[in-house]
Amino acid sequence: MLKRLLAGWLGLLLMIVSSMAGAEPAHYKIVTGPERGTYIQIGQDLSKWVAQPAGIDLDVVASKGSAENVQRMRFEPGVKLALVQSDVYQAYIDMANAGNADAGTAIRPLRLIMPLYDEEINVVVRADSPMKTFADIKDKSISVGLIGSGTAQSATTLYHLMFGQAIPEQNIQHLSNEDALAALIVKKVDVAIIVVGQPAKLFTDMNPELLQQIRPLRVDPNAPETARAKQTYFPATLRATSYPNWLKEDVPTLTVKAFLVTYDYGLRDTVGNLNHFADSLCANFDNLQEHGHPKWKQVKLELPTLVRGWKYYGPVEKHLRVCIANRSAGIKAATAQAQAAQKPHAACTDQERLLLLCK
Repeated sequence: MLKRLLAGWLGLLLMIVSSMAGAEPAHYKIVTGPERGTYIQIGQDLSKWVAQPAGIDLDVVASKGSAENVQRMRFEPGVKLALVQSDVYQAYIDMANAGNADAGTAIRPLRLIMPLYDEEINVVVRADSPMKTFADIKDKSISVGLIGSGTAQSATTLYHLMFGQAIPEQNIQHLSNEDALAALIVKKVDVAIIVVGQPAKLFTDMNPELLQQIRPLRVDPNAPETARAKQTYFPATLRATSYPNWLKEDVPTLTVKAFLVTYDYGLRDTVGNLNHFADSLCANFDNLQEHGHPKWKQVKLELPTLVRGWKYYGPVEKHLRVCIANRSAGIKAATAQAQAAQKPHAACTDQERLLLLCK
């Protein structure tokens, strides 16, 4: 019923978006993450279900992760969109506010389009390790992810929050996700920290025999280290249903938010194309949730109030807020109609039956 009531304005929006696709497409890039991570799949979904109908040829580019994405978003020609973790974005803002000119140059012109979903922090050890919880990784050798990746920022921030100190330099290794798991299995590191949205191809595509040699640590909700970590990160769960070949039960963990980011563009063509992208995102949001990566089901089409120093991209924000208001109005109308349909009707008279006026 809701879809029928929304069909009018959504249909019009789709017609407008479709007409844009007939023009010569704009050629843009979105920087994402590693080849077997979640970010690159989210980028592919945006390219197929949002950019293409909006008349934008969106090239999905792999990267080390969030920190690299900030730099490429800011300085690389053609990069108009990026996926960035919230703790990385905040770290740039904090460094800029502390007087780091390079951080300020990189982050201050960037703008948010919308929040996406939570990415789980996987703290992985060997299956035979005596470690049980996050609090056990103190003074262990740890792969924190490649320099420039969001994982590296999350891993180092998490450790500092939990233990009040940086990871000792001799204990850090900067390995890719795949190399970190390989190093873990052959005992070259004790811990591999990997930030990725579930279900992640990194684990679902992994050789089952190798997968059984590793396991994720749990978050102890009562540990003081956990309380300190929650200053920045939030409770989450690695679900056994996400990794049926790996987990026998759900595992409590922590999470970080992913954001879709752009630049504070002022050129008319670019502003127009990004507005078309926003309209298409609204019109095709149900397609993303139905056909895209499972993480899309966690995304809400909403623009929450931002923390200080964070800003939405104004032109796109206006388009999305109109979309959100229209969808909300459609939901209210559908609810009212459904309630009216459930109300009992008065008994029909003989005359009403003869005139076919009874429903």
